[in-house]
Amino acid sequence: MVRIVIFGNSGAGKTSLAKALASFYKIKYLDLDAIAWQTDQPGVRATFEDSKRELLKFIKNSDSWIIEGCYTFLLREAIAYCTETIFLNPGIEVCVENCKARPWEPHKYPNLEAQDKNLQMLIAWVREYENRDDEFSLRKHRQLFDSYMGNKVEYNSNLEVYNRVNSTIPK
Repeated sequence: MVRIVIFGNSGAGKTSLAKALASFYKIKYLDLDAIAWQTDQPGVRATFEDSKRELLKFIKNSDSWIIEGCYTFLLREAIAYCTETIFLNPGIEVCVENCKARPWEPHKYPNLEAQDKNLQMLIAWVREYENRDDEFSLRKHRQLFDSYMGNKVEYNSNLEVYNRVNSTIPK
């Protein structure tokens, strides 16, 4: 049974790691963005209860899974069921560069141009990670990581994540 929760700043590499591990283990992964926002009203957050209900449905529908995101309130719910947590904390500048290099995310944007139009706002938001005090902040992620008593790891560089993927996937 593999149940991994991955979290960190935007651009930290959560989705890339989740996809690689989900592919290796042949299990489903959930990007919390998919349940944190209303599908019928773009840009409007779903209620916590609605998001939590969807999260628990995902968790209970499979023995093994990967969940990734930056929503501490939802992560706190998921972590109660996981076998491992991974905190991606490569630093602000790495996150900014990763954001600039990210491929089009068709589940979030209708086209690459729409995604690129949002890039400067995203970069500004990423740069506030260490100073914010909301559920997306370094402070809240650090508290979540430090309070988890199970199997956990913090990666502070893209290279560490790359090495994790390559050590997981046999040659």
